[in-house]
Amino acid sequence: MIYLECLLLILLIVCAIVAPLAKRALSAVILFSAFGIILSIVWLILEAPDLAITEAAIGAGVTGILFYVTLKKIKRTKDD
Repeated sequence: MIYLECLLLILLIVCAIVAPLAKRALSAVILFSAFGIILSIVWLILEAPDLAITEAAIGAGVTGILFYVTLKKIKRTKDD
C-alpha cells in the first residue's frame, strides 16, 4: 500500500510541474484533469470519501469540461 501512495504522490508532483509547462493548451487541460483524478484517489486512500467525490466531480469533471469548452471557443474565434 505504501508503494501505491508513493506512486500517486510522485504522479501528483509530476502533473503539477508539467501542466503549466505544457506547450499545447489541450495537454495542459488533460494534465490538470489527471491531477484532479489522482488527487481524488489520494483522498480515498486517506479515508475522506466526501472530499474524493467532490474533487472528482468538480476538480476533474466540471473544471476540465469548462476548460475544454473554453479552448474550443477560443479556437473558433481565432479561425474567424
